[in-house]
Amino acid sequence: MADDPATPSESPERETTNGERDETVGVDDPVTDSEADETTAQTTPAEATNGEGSDAESETETDAETDSVSDDEADSVPDDVQKYARFKKMDGAQYDRVNGFLRDRTYITAREWAIARLCADFRTETGVEMTKIGKNLPRLVPFMTDTYTPQAVNQARSSFEGKVKKSGATFLYGAMSGFFTAEELDETMYEVTEIAKFLLEVEGVDLAVAEELDAEERISSVMREVRQSSAELRAEEVECPECGHVHEPKQE
Repeated sequence: MADDPATPSESPERETTNGERDETVGVDDPVTDSEADETTAQTTPAEATNGEGSDAESETETDAETDSVSDDEADSVPDDVQKYARFKKMDGAQYDRVNGFLRDRTYITAREWAIARLCADFRTETGVEMTKIGKNLPRLVPFMTDTYTPQAVNQARSSFEGKVKKSGATFLYGAMSGFFTAEELDETMYEVTEIAKFLLEVEGVDLAVAEELDAEERISSVMREVRQSSAELRAEEVECPECGHVHEPKQE
């Protein structure tokens, strides 16, 4: 009787309470030396050898399949995706930091910025290659970690386009309304141009100093013409592009 295992009600470990009892309920009953010898004797060397051989063959097959899949994935990446060199300066960047930088200075998100750039670069005669962009997004942009469906790419592209139009309308209204003086308008143009140039440089565009100065001068010249033309426009009848109503200037 001394060799009989204790029943649950007789086991002192299982009669403990709270956490200790819960921890010991799952513990197997102790195995006697004779039982252990019988179990060892039942396991033949052939069975052990066969089991080890099967595991080794399985691991070898798995490794071979993994290497095959990796090779297939590498071969399936288009050449233009492999050679794409934009955003190389962003290697190691985190999405949240990039997104925070953009949200502090623009209306767009990091997702919209990256996809808008890709849509401009992967445009063909028949349209934008949205499937290619979405499938290879993590390869093309370091801070983008997930692939996108063509619908998600199109949504981000559409969102970017809408924000550009709204911000452009806001800026032009500020320039055309007479709210800014000529000097203030030049300062504003300089600030926004610096941000735009920085984003271009991050994308990999190499801007020479002479090119930067030339671009700034042309932009300033255009904005001065916009301001002058808008001053003349405010003194004339204006037809609303939405309703067609003609607004006459007030007589002073």
